[in-house]
Amino acid sequence: MTNDFPRPVFRPSAEFDRLFASEDPAEVSRAAHSTAATLLARVRHEEDPAVVERLISFTSSHGIDDIAQLWSRSPATSLPGALWRLYLVQLAIHDDPQTASLLYERGRAELPTSDQVVAGAPTPASPQELVALIDTILRGAFTGDFAIALDRAAAFCRVEASGATHLADDYEQTEPERSTQLTRRASRLASYADDLAVASRLWRRDELG
Repeated sequence: MTNDFPRPVFRPSAEFDRLFASEDPAEVSRAAHSTAATLLARVRHEEDPAVVERLISFTSSHGIDDIAQLWSRSPATSLPGALWRLYLVQLAIHDDPQTASLLYERGRAELPTSDQVVAGAPTPASPQELVALIDTILRGAFTGDFAIALDRAAAFCRVEASGATHLADDYEQTEPERSTQLTRRASRLASYADDLAVASRLWRRDELG
């Protein structure tokens, strides 16, 4: 990141400082919601491509810790909770695009829904294409229709969850430890998909706080 956008990038007000110092759940919740709303409003108002790209690349440059301190304790179906899940999904793909591609292709073949179309991945999807896809989805959250970005992320997670589930079944007899890991990943992805889908519906009703 450049010096004109100092770390941490999510510092819209003095409330940010209190977020780290406070142990009061109500204070933490209020600050998390305020920073998420202010960040999203600022990015949409300024329409600065450079700012958006710095947000997209934030975890690649600095990891997830700053964002975790801001939003990880927020309810799943809240604005900070939704943004937290978007960044978690992005980080998982960036960290291991090969596995993500394997899961996506298996899920695409097994899942009899339109989720692969909603997510927007090419067929077949290479690791590099999945990295580009998740960045595009996150970019859409900051610059486009937020509800559509959440729907695309939810669809992506459902396809990945399906792939993880079926691969877990494949490995159950021969590699039970790997099967267990894949089952846990499938459960986590399915949970993200449900949370993001609900958040999308709430956003459309102007009820995502």
